[in-house]
Amino acid sequence: MRLLLVRHPRPAIAPGLCYGSTDVAALPADTQRIHAALCAAGLPGSLPVHASPLRRCADLARLLAGDAVTYDAHLAEMDFGSWELRSWDDIGRSEVDAWNADLLHYRPGGGENVLQVAQRVAAFDASLRAAGHADALVVCHAGTIRLLAALRDSVPLEQAALRAAATPHHIDYGEILVLND
Repeated sequence: MRLLLVRHPRPAIAPGLCYGSTDVAALPADTQRIHAALCAAGLPGSLPVHASPLRRCADLARLLAGDAVTYDAHLAEMDFGSWELRSWDDIGRSEVDAWNADLLHYRPGGGENVLQVAQRVAAFDASLRAAGHADALVVCHAGTIRLLAALRDSVPLEQAALRAAATPHHIDYGEILVLND
């Protein structure tokens, strides 16, 4: 199966804020620019389109596929609990250090841990494979993209989750990553 993963447009939020599962919209101009670029590249064409239900993904997916989008909460970004909408600079260093010391199990802000996110992303991946599509377009988040890529390495879930969490991402807003089996 070939997955075309598109990171959502830049969110309409101040830089430096933690906004994982918070449902913030994307910048409209960024959404339009990315939509135009994807259409110029011939996407989505006949591809099934799946998206995180968070507005920064859903709005772009809706432009691409109208009512044919399948929204899936398994694709949402990590829930950072009480860290959500706080400045990263205001989150206690000891809390961030505790998370770095146990990336797999620590629950930042009391939200989800990386293993929980990996489990739901793996469930999405399994259901997509079971549907039997040769290709699919997925509009989601950098964390979700990193997890989907790590799951392709046929390693245990915990190892894939750690690899995704420990790898700094360089996925730009609107960037497409193609994963092939």
